Amino acid sequence: MKKHVLVILSTVVMLVSGAMFTVSAQDAPTPAEQAAAAAETRQSLFRLFIFNLRPIAAMAQGATFNAEIAERNARRIAAMAPMITEVLAPDTRGFDLETEALDLIWDNQDDIAVKAQALIDNATAFADAAATGDMGATLGAFRAFGGSCGNCHDTYREDND
Repeated sequence: MKKHVLVILSTVVMLVSGAMFTVSAQDAPTPAEQAAAAAETRQSLFRLFIFNLRPIAAMAQGATFNAEIAERNARRIAAMAPMITEVLAPDTRGFDLETEALDLIWDNQDDIAVKAQALIDNATAFADAAATGDMGATLGAFRAFGGSCGNCHDTYREDND
């Protein structure tokens, strides 16, 4: 009797699993949905960069200097920056998306990697300067750090000005 129940239970589990697999295969995202998800992911990453960069940029423009916030936010940016190459890898050209990304991105992935590494290096150098508490050294490191963002935007992002 126990064997009979086990066989029936196993059969039911296999049938349900098979049905779920079929449903999930039928619900696979379309290429347009995949492109939209890729664009949303990269935009989310860049929003996080902006969230962390705003207080630093404000300090560079005369707001009260806070070495702890400057270091923390720069280290966050350095930690997230390796994701740039991943979020910019899916080619979303040819899809109707609201994006500021230029098609050039997908022809220049090696340059994207170089620019991402420069952001990592410059954000880390900025954070290291901020860790000293020296406002002059920290703000002196801001030009290279901020320039890392601008270098990529100048080449691979629509001009919003």
